[in-house]
Amino acid sequence: MMKNLINIIDEKSLGTYKENVSFKTLTTYKTGGNARLVVYPNDVDSLREIVKYLKDNNIDFKVFGNGSNILASSRDYEGVIIKLSNLKSLKQEGEYVEVEAGYNFALLANTISREGYSGLEFACGIPATVGGAVYMNAGAYLSDVSKVLEKVDILDENLEFRTLGNKDLDFSYRHSIFMEKNWIVLKAYFKLEKGEKDKIVALIEDRKNRRFSSQPLEYPSAGSVFRNPEGNYAGKLIEDSNLKGFVHGGGQISDKHANFIINKNNATSEDIKYLMDLAKEEVEKNFGVKLRVEQELFNWEK
Repeated sequence: MMKNLINIIDEKSLGTYKENVSFKTLTTYKTGGNARLVVYPNDVDSLREIVKYLKDNNIDFKVFGNGSNILASSRDYEGVIIKLSNLKSLKQEGEYVEVEAGYNFALLANTISREGYSGLEFACGIPATVGGAVYMNAGAYLSDVSKVLEKVDILDENLEFRTLGNKDLDFSYRHSIFMEKNWIVLKAYFKLEKGEKDKIVALIEDRKNRRFSSQPLEYPSAGSVFRNPEGNYAGKLIEDSNLKGFVHGGGQISDKHANFIINKNNATSEDIKYLMDLAKEEVEKNFGVKLRVEQELFNWEK
């Protein structure tokens, strides 16, 4: 089946592919086993044809962005990872921005913001693709994708191209309808506001400096591990559970920010997962608060 797919991609020039790719190169945790095949479709029509083949032949597949919110297990994945890296067109007309799913979200935010358009400042430090950011309703500084997204183009479960408005996407804190539906984000349409360039740039630089001083950006991680409980902070609860700096294998609950788990010394995915579970258990035991993991666990045994 997989060889047939490779032949079809070659014969029809649907894109490129790599075989036996380590999830260490596909995720920002830099851990995990191997993916049997990673496919990079040329365009949305190629994507649809590839997905049709996968569905028709009951082959598991998963769309990956930058892998900046995913912990892949050390098990090998016998399905197909689809990367939309070739879908990266960008069109801007004043405050209106159309951008394909494979475009780097932080690059988009920095570029547009520094041109004096306001609304994406929150995203300047989020290492996601546009598609991944929409998928998880990425956010920071009390803002998120849902605040500025007007509509999206998608490929639905019936392989139809559709356009959906903001209100159709069931946005909430770090959540969208894409987490429940077998839909693929193809393009996002943002509506921003014209602002004062100097103030926007100053805000971006201030937040950048704060991130570098308060987050362990020098080590592989996937950002904040847990959602902040209402009226509290996950990092503080973990720190108050005396887990800040706790080491297991090659992983560590960061001694700079306790809501980050870092790959400090060739950690395995299981090292990271152990620390996630430990933090959840200790916080619930000490404070009666059930932390919710913000990141996605991929290819773990059920």
